Amino acid sequence: MNPKRKIYLETYGCQMNVADSEVVLSILDNAGYARTERLAEADVALVNTCAIRENAEQRVYGRLGEFKYLKKSNPGLVVGVLGCMAERLRKDLLQSESSVDLVIGPDEYRRLPELVEHALEGEKGIAVRLSRVENYDDIIPLRTDGISAWVSVMRGCDKFCTFCVVPFTRGRERSRTVKNVVREIAGLVERGLKEVTLLGQNVNSYRDQETGSDFADLLAAVARIDSSLRVRFTTSHPQDMSDKLIATIARHDNICNYIHLPVQSGSDRILRLMNRTYSCNHYVGLVRKIRAAIPHVSLSTDIIAGFPTETTEDHKMTLDLVRQIQYDGAFTFKYSPRQNTKAWQMGDDVPDEDKIERLNEVIDLQREISLDRNRALTGQPVEILVEGPSKKSAEDFTGRTETNKTVVFPKNDATVGEYRLVSIDRVNSATLFGMLLPASTQRKAANG
Repeated sequence: MNPKRKIYLETYGCQMNVADSEVVLSILDNAGYARTERLAEADVALVNTCAIRENAEQRVYGRLGEFKYLKKSNPGLVVGVLGCMAERLRKDLLQSESSVDLVIGPDEYRRLPELVEHALEGEKGIAVRLSRVENYDDIIPLRTDGISAWVSVMRGCDKFCTFCVVPFTRGRERSRTVKNVVREIAGLVERGLKEVTLLGQNVNSYRDQETGSDFADLLAAVARIDSSLRVRFTTSHPQDMSDKLIATIARHDNICNYIHLPVQSGSDRILRLMNRTYSCNHYVGLVRKIRAAIPHVSLSTDIIAGFPTETTEDHKMTLDLVRQIQYDGAFTFKYSPRQNTKAWQMGDDVPDEDKIERLNEVIDLQREISLDRNRALTGQPVEILVEGPSKKSAEDFTGRTETNKTVVFPKNDATVGEYRLVSIDRVNSATLFGMLLPASTQRKAANG
């Protein structure tokens, strides 16, 4: 194989796809390929895709259209579609007029070198078999230098929420071993990384089949690697948020006081239709338990507007729940029907204009709550991990608190990767602004 052949890779979708792309790059690097950031010089162009919502798929289709145009000037270019969209739309992607040469699902990445070689010789390829065992536990992802990393600890999902395609595109749950996760993260710490986020479609379901360790055990083991390493995780399902896990977060200073806890709806009727397996009362009780154990915790959530049969009253219940919980932030979406899901069979009966109106009401309410919660930090010192230059000003740096709030401040003597205290002097609903306190100021002097 020509070692100079170059791979160009674009990633769409969630953090899990980012982590998968690092696995893909590791596999191809070990096979002798080199990565390029320039599409024009690539021999192989890969797109790692997301199928969670329709607009994500449309973005990828638009990009593939651009690749098709590029192939007219570079007929030898191999185009591959990876990930969830590959699994869901394999037949459409390999149609005769398509620019796509390879379609590879998320459990078949080990076959990439073989399939890429065949494609470079003119043979189209498809590999989308879902696996009950593949978790890439033995592969160290190829990461660029930085201060933080996404670390996938499990794959797939067994929840079968009626709106979600993940069980069909990523398969059933299977977990990596605690031993290999710890080994990988210890290596990252040796390279100087300061923060890791443990990833899973539902990390609360994690189970090491070799030892029986659950997610709380894994989280504690990672926290013990280095007391200065910040440890985050996502995503949690409310049904599986155990007392043991809450206690573990509370017990370890370096496990961040931030929990993403998707609720999706404030209506029990809609939650049943979604197959979310908990009630609003259960959810509220869980939040109270979390806040009692972790007083400075920051909570965020996911909310879907316009799920099939959702009424104005159901929507009002969601607004009421948001007011009651007082989230620090929320990821909000209008319902997008996905083929093969049970919700697809329910029909899409909420008019789009109603979905948009309800979505905007949730966004506006959450923006007000986020602003109020951020205002409470005005005049307070918060500890941040310095991440680098602000996107809006070369004179400013940005960092995050352990509660996942973004802080912008004049860079002065700050160094990327260090912990510093910033005194907050103004806020908006999304960002805190302040001034660095002296570097000698003791860590953990404040909660952010």
